[in-house]
Amino acid sequence: MAYAANDNTCLMLLVRHAATLNNIARPPKIQGIGDDIGLSDEGRAQAEKTARFLADQAISHAFSSPLIRAVETATIIGASHGLVPAPIHELREVDVGRWEGGSWVDIEREEPDAYRRFVTDPATHGYAGGENLTQVQQRVMPAVEKLLKHHLGKVILVVGHNVGNRVLLASLLHVPLAKARGIDQDNCGVNVVRYRDGELKVLSSNVAFHLH
Repeated sequence: MAYAANDNTCLMLLVRHAATLNNIARPPKIQGIGDDIGLSDEGRAQAEKTARFLADQAISHAFSSPLIRAVETATIIGASHGLVPAPIHELREVDVGRWEGGSWVDIEREEPDAYRRFVTDPATHGYAGGENLTQVQQRVMPAVEKLLKHHLGKVILVVGHNVGNRVLLASLLHVPLAKARGIDQDNCGVNVVRYRDGELKVLSSNVAFHLH
């Protein structure tokens, strides 16, 4: 299905970046803004599958977080459309503070109180030494709204991150931020968000059948 946007509408294809070695580690390693690494071989294959999946879409502009894993994903997807992604600083992943590179198994064991506060209410009690989800929301939402308002009549690609995408989708779906971690975002999962007449609506979330 090819998406189209009329003059008062912008459609955003919001994609989580493809996998890095941190994502495919077992258990996965927490990855924020500190460990700025590129895609794994598996991740590049995911991005190429996503590029083929979106090749028929009339994408006119591409944007991404400035982190390497997002830029590489957006570059691979954008290539078939002749697009080079523009970095948007506000779309960077959450700052996970001192939990960078750790695993949830280790954190629950080593910092049980901080872990419990985070799991109970990440909107207020964020990653230790980093951001909470309210802070992520406060930078991601205005940046996305600005992009959509400035590209009426267009279909745009935006490549972001697990937490940033979850927070955005939670906001649009009226899900409390404390529950945002329950919104699935697979590596290279595709979400479709429509902006029309000043309103944002999620048309689809975490489409990932193209990866299998």
